[in-house]
Amino acid sequence: MESTVTTESAENSPAPSRPGYGQLLRTRGAWTFLLPGFAARQPFAMLTISIVLLVQHTTGSYGAAGAAAAATGVSMALFAPYSGRLADRYGQRAVLIPGVLVHTLSGLSLTALALAHAPLWALFLAAVPTGASVPQVGPMVRARWGVKLQGSPLMTTAAAFESVTDELTFVFGPLLATALCTGVTPAAGLITEGALTLVGGLLFAAQKSTQPPATAGYGHARVQHASALRVPGVRVLVVTFLGIGSVFGGMQVSLAAFTESIGEPGLNGVLYGVFAAGNMLSGIVCGAIAWKAAPQHRLVVGYTALAVIASALWTAHSVLLLAGLGLLVGMCIAPALITGYTLVEALVPAGARTEAFTWLTGAVALGQAAAVTIAGQLEDRLWNGAGFLVPAGGTLLALATLVTLRARLVAPQRNLTVARGVGHRVPVTVD
Repeated sequence: MESTVTTESAENSPAPSRPGYGQLLRTRGAWTFLLPGFAARQPFAMLTISIVLLVQHTTGSYGAAGAAAAATGVSMALFAPYSGRLADRYGQRAVLIPGVLVHTLSGLSLTALALAHAPLWALFLAAVPTGASVPQVGPMVRARWGVKLQGSPLMTTAAAFESVTDELTFVFGPLLATALCTGVTPAAGLITEGALTLVGGLLFAAQKSTQPPATAGYGHARVQHASALRVPGVRVLVVTFLGIGSVFGGMQVSLAAFTESIGEPGLNGVLYGVFAAGNMLSGIVCGAIAWKAAPQHRLVVGYTALAVIASALWTAHSVLLLAGLGLLVGMCIAPALITGYTLVEALVPAGARTEAFTWLTGAVALGQAAAVTIAGQLEDRLWNGAGFLVPAGGTLLALATLVTLRARLVAPQRNLTVARGVGHRVPVTVD
């Protein structure tokens, strides 16, 4: 008697012998959402640094600049999961179009208030809707890949490709924002960010054919709409991504303060670009490797390296040393991000994945918000470079949580049936 194990997802997805970027990019219809998706997410990397540079220019305080940027990050972290949940339920287009309109208007209001030297509380009032309405294009693109690939081995490659795309924006975004803020006017970065968000977001929303189907009309609505945060592994990943956010936020403020202290503010974008380039390059390599180790094991190893190297940042007192350490830190971040997003595919049901991705994106934003606030205060009150203590502390705390709770990242097997003989299937529950 012959036994065969089949999966529902495998029946509808390609199974290349060696998944790679070429095979991924030949997926039918992929380019229709990749190009507008790249344009729509580009401004995200400009937002925090544009706020920091504008508010620091108008107030003279990195603490105030970090607090204003933190208000944006916290509001994004709190509202992003609800945005993802609404996108799962009603469709991405229904959430994206009003979101980009609100974001553009809120960003312009924040710019006007900063230039008018409004009090900090007024900047906070404008920063909250600016962050809450940040379009969650990255998670939406990842959800579209999930629909296209449906459990294919290419999902890991897709996660790597999206991480590389994200980091490519973090190479160009800070460079563009810094060049605009220092070479044109301090408000130019935030104004450009709003304009790019509006145009890119509307173009992405226009791609209706590739968006995941809305789940609002499904018969099992309660199951479909259960929060992704109820999955234990997602909660572990949220803490892990909070630590990654502390690296982004701590480095943005600390690099700006360092380059200002040596009289070369234009180097800020260059140094941050080196950090993002390391992230992007390691992401390319990570996606090209056919991994044999379990993803939860890869995450622990990669995150350990990240915490160790991030802990050395505060010791750097030269541009070259800081660039070298920043490059290494960036090279450690991409594998952690890629592995985390890959785990979502296995841990979370399809109807809640956009929300799960936004929980992780929101965790990065929340960690970044806390980091820019604390790093700004440390730079104002302690020695130059004290803000680099934030990435060290954030990654070490997250690593301790990850190591302790790593067993929750083991995905349960779903949708398995065992076929016995010909034409006779007996369903077998797999825990």
